[in-house]
Amino acid sequence: LLTGLLLQVGHEPLPPTVGRNVLGRKVLYLPGFFTYARHIVEVDGKRGLFRGLTPRLISSTLSTIARGSVKKAFPLEDMEHVSNKDDVKTSLRKVVKETSHEMMMQCVSRVVSHPLHVISMRCMVQFVGREVKYSGVFSAIGRIFKEEGILGFFVGLVPHILGDVIFLWCCNLLAHFINAYAVDDNFSQASVIRSYTKFVMGIAVSMLTYPFLLVGDLMAVNNCGLRAGLPPYAPAFASWIHCWRYLSAQGQLFRGSSLLFRRAPTPAACFPID
Repeated sequence: LLTGLLLQVGHEPLPPTVGRNVLGRKVLYLPGFFTYARHIVEVDGKRGLFRGLTPRLISSTLSTIARGSVKKAFPLEDMEHVSNKDDVKTSLRKVVKETSHEMMMQCVSRVVSHPLHVISMRCMVQFVGREVKYSGVFSAIGRIFKEEGILGFFVGLVPHILGDVIFLWCCNLLAHFINAYAVDDNFSQASVIRSYTKFVMGIAVSMLTYPFLLVGDLMAVNNCGLRAGLPPYAPAFASWIHCWRYLSAQGQLFRGSSLLFRRAPTPAACFPID
């Protein structure tokens, strides 16, 4: 968790190394996930890898409880599941209904769990500036409320929700149309292929919606008094749209999406770390 977030904010404490691409040309590669993790252990010890874990676990618990509450309020028994016997219009109607139900659960769980997600992000990025501003869940809640008010707990919420909604609709609809029109019922392995379609679409769509995740996480730590949320890592963004435009102009909308083979920008980006 910590390694991925530090890559997102652009903290590069280790120099790039020379490697070769598939064509044999020399290129500069930034340290991968495991090299970065070893650096964190050297600086902070093994406990450093688990910064922000407590609020993250609480966030996940709240998310699960929220989803369960929505399921009880809108039981799955009332939902019509897609069947191979359905015609095109009926199956599409059922997919839309199921996706709407999933979207409702996801949005509610995201809103409920986001305040603890913000705290977790801020606890983790303190690694950059060696700060101790956010040292515990309850003290962090008090500090955010005092400095930023209620809205401080929901910074970055909008791009996260947009990413969730776009992911759900694109993934479910694409999987439905592929299963309905691209997979032949006469093929012996048709049922097996259909069972994996949604999973494969999820991987593909998650790559496309990654910028929403990145912007949401950056907004959670931006201009909160921590070094990772201030220049030179990022300006103080007025809104998530401002953050998106800034990253887009820098060609950094997918920063941190790759954990292993990370090409260094040209010229190689060397972020200050002192």
